[in-house]
Amino acid sequence: MKPVGWRPRLPPVKAESATPEQLAALDACPPAVRRSTYFLTLAHDPGSLGERGALFNIVMYAEGGLDRADRELATAVVSMVNGCVYCTAVHAKRFVELSGDEPAMQRMLEEGWAAEPDPRRKAIADFTEALTRSPGAVTPAHLAPLRAAGLDDLEMLDLLHGIAMFANANRLMLTLGDPLLPRVM
Repeated sequence: MKPVGWRPRLPPVKAESATPEQLAALDACPPAVRRSTYFLTLAHDPGSLGERGALFNIVMYAEGGLDRADRELATAVVSMVNGCVYCTAVHAKRFVELSGDEPAMQRMLEEGWAAEPDPRRKAIADFTEALTRSPGAVTPAHLAPLRAAGLDDLEMLDLLHGIAMFANANRLMLTLGDPLLPRVM
């Protein structure tokens, strides 16, 4: 997987001239992304960025509940469904780092998850797609495959949180800028 970049439509805040409020909001974000162009762009509104950063940390890094690799799988699927190339690339890479299963992610990126052989991953991906495409159409029956795949109530709640948060994150990313795709040679 080649890295994908992102170009904002608004000039990002410059870290060296950021206000104390902007710096505090950036510090609430995951350390690896605090000075990324995307987060520096979001720093124009430090109140919402601080809340977003704190929410992201709780949803993606909380102890217990859904496994981190499964959280990254779900966020990659949300991003694929929403057409957010940048977020897809970032979270597909994190899934691979956490799971060690690059062939599984490559297969999903190339062929989709309909043929995913792992029942847990397939259930997570199918539910994520259904909730992302038509949130109002999802019923308790959509949870049955997750339960059959072994997810407990806390894991399902974590999954719901990740899907909902990335519906918003993808919209922000897609609205505020454009992906920079790697060149094909």
